Amino acid sequence: MTRRELDAAEIHDPNLRAAYTWCRDVNARHGRTYFLATRMLAPAQRPAVHALYGFARRLDDIVDEPDPGATPESLAARLSEVEDRFLADLTAGTSDDALLTAVIDTAARYELEERLFRAFFASMRMDLSVTDYATRTDLDDYVHGSAEVIGLQVLPILGAVAPREEAAPRAAALGKAFQLTNFLRDVAEDFARGRVYLPADELKEHDVDRERLSWCAEHGRSDARVRAAIKEQIAVTRRVYAEARAGIAMLHPVSRPCVATAATLYGEILDRIEEADHDVFAGRATVSRRRRLGVACGALARAQWARTRHPAPAPPAGVA
Repeated sequence: MTRRELDAAEIHDPNLRAAYTWCRDVNARHGRTYFLATRMLAPAQRPAVHALYGFARRLDDIVDEPDPGATPESLAARLSEVEDRFLADLTAGTSDDALLTAVIDTAARYELEERLFRAFFASMRMDLSVTDYATRTDLDDYVHGSAEVIGLQVLPILGAVAPREEAAPRAAALGKAFQLTNFLRDVAEDFARGRVYLPADELKEHDVDRERLSWCAEHGRSDARVRAAIKEQIAVTRRVYAEARAGIAMLHPVSRPCVATAATLYGEILDRIEEADHDVFAGRATVSRRRRLGVACGALARAQWARTRHPAPAPPAGVA
């Protein structure tokens, strides 16, 4: 975290400054697209976004990068321990954990509802026991806690010019679009972990089941039926992006370049999958560094222009 960002956000306590800096470092190492997009935000907005990313990353790692010898039972116990500690610290308004210190401060500044954090924990618990989703509704239940709540948490940081009840569904849709994109990009990786994040009934329409996915994993390529199923899933995901993009104009002008950049770069992962003939087992679809920087440079210019004309959105009621 740069001194400029912390000063702009009026974060002066040394412990808080260290906590937010730790979160920024996590985002810089692991969230390449997200971190690049945050550079479009006003300095005062960045610490809170980094804190929420660091929190989500820690919970993801508990589930997806377990310690050797960990069992579903031990991971569930660990997740419950983290949840209980976090909720207690959230109520108390303080913590001796660097990451939680930053998240709790962010929650207080932006009046983030506890229910959003509880929903996130609920979805993380699902990852310990649920390996398949029978229907779109089942998957949507998971995605609400794993992704939509992130959009809802970030919304007050971004600020909005539209009523909250109009902007919130669009913010949730953007989180959902990003998550669905991850599912499509990571089909092979998730399958290697025993998970399928695509609705089983929609796959079945293309005669795709676990046995067929296993064949694709073994041979390192998708067959025609799997490619057809992925094509349909991309169409579904693009409709979610369309819903989300309609909300960009509802955001504070300072925040629009950041969100537009993230939506563009994440959406282009779908383009890369299409260019590979929808073969998600042959390799991981990525957007090149050159392309990411190209999009970001244009957005950065627009963001800087917006900041000359508009002050950054402040926390509710001027909380700081």
